[in-house]
Amino acid sequence: MDCQVIGKGRTMLDDTRRRRRLGRGGPEVSPIGLGCMGMSHAYGPADRREALRTLRHAVEIGVDLLDTADAYGDGHNEELVGEAVRHRRDDVVLATKFGLRGAPGSRSLAIDTSPEWVVAACEASLRRLGVDTVDLYYVHRRDPRVPVEETVSAMAGLVAAGKVRWLGMSEVSPQTLRAAHAVHPITAVQVEYSLFTREVAEGELWDTCRELGVALVAYSPIGRGLLSGAYVSGDGDQRRSLPRFSEENLPRNLALAQAVRQVAADIGCTPAQAALAWVLAQGEDVVAIPGTRSVAHLVDNADARDISLTPDQIDRLSRAVPPTGVAGERYPQHALAWVNR
Repeated sequence: MDCQVIGKGRTMLDDTRRRRRLGRGGPEVSPIGLGCMGMSHAYGPADRREALRTLRHAVEIGVDLLDTADAYGDGHNEELVGEAVRHRRDDVVLATKFGLRGAPGSRSLAIDTSPEWVVAACEASLRRLGVDTVDLYYVHRRDPRVPVEETVSAMAGLVAAGKVRWLGMSEVSPQTLRAAHAVHPITAVQVEYSLFTREVAEGELWDTCRELGVALVAYSPIGRGLLSGAYVSGDGDQRRSLPRFSEENLPRNLALAQAVRQVAADIGCTPAQAALAWVLAQGEDVVAIPGTRSVAHLVDNADARDISLTPDQIDRLSRAVPPTGVAGERYPQHALAWVNR
C-alpha cells in the first residue's frame, strides 16, 4: 500500500516522534486529540464506565489533548474528564470552553461572554475538573453584544492569575480573531473541519490563523461519524436534528461516505483513518479532535497519526467529497447564526 503506517498500539513514549505545537508558544500535543462531548450528551445514552475507560486509555496511548466544555452535559463532561485524569494531570493538555449557558427558566442555551461570566465560568470549570489550571481556555461562541476585546481582556486576567495557560477561540470570524489576538495571543481556533466541511476554515480564516501563528483545531473531523461508515441513528441522538442527517439529505451524504470508503480500502486503512489523515495533511498547524465513546474507536482514530498520505491519495479523497456535493447545512439556521462572528 502507498501509505506508511509506522506502528500500532503504541505507548506514550513511542509517540514523541509525532507531535504538533499549538500556536507559536503553545503546548505540544498529539496530532489526534479526543473530543469528549459525546460521553455526556448529544449522541444518545452514554456508558460512564466505558467513557472513563476510553479517557484513561487515551492518556496511555498518547492522545493527550482532551477537549470538553462547561455546556457539555451541563457540567457533567468536565466532571467526567476530571475524574479520569485525576492522577495523570501532567500527562494531558486540558481544553475547555465557556460562553454557552442555560437561559433562565428554559432548557435552551444563551451566549454570555461578559467579563463577569468569564471569571465565574472559569472558577466553576476548575472545580468540576478538579484542577488548579486549565491549559487551553476557549470562547465557545461569541456574543456580538460584548466587545471581544473585553472578553479577551478578562481571559488574559485568568492567565495572569495562573488559572489558565493559553487562550483559544471557537467558530469566530477572521476579524474577531484579529481583534482578540491584539489583546492577548490566541493559541488555537477551534472550528468544524473535515472532508464534509471545508469552507469554514479554508480561505480568510485559515490565512489569518497562519499569519498570526494560531493553530487550527478541527472538531467533527469525521463528519460527525458519517465518514466512518458507522453512523446509526438512535434515541437521544441529536444528529437527527442536523440538516445533513435529515431524511432528504442523509442518503446523498452516505453516498459520499461510500466513495471515501472505497479510497480508504485502496490506501489500506479504515475510512475514519483516511478522513483524519486527510485533515492532518492540510498542514503541521492542524490538530484533529474526533469524538468517541469507545476504546476501539479511540485506537482506530489514534492510529491515523501514523498514516502519511501521498499527494495522489489526498487528491482522491478531496474529489470523493466535492464541497458542492454535500447535502444540507452543518447546523440548523438558528445555530448557524452563532458561528463565524
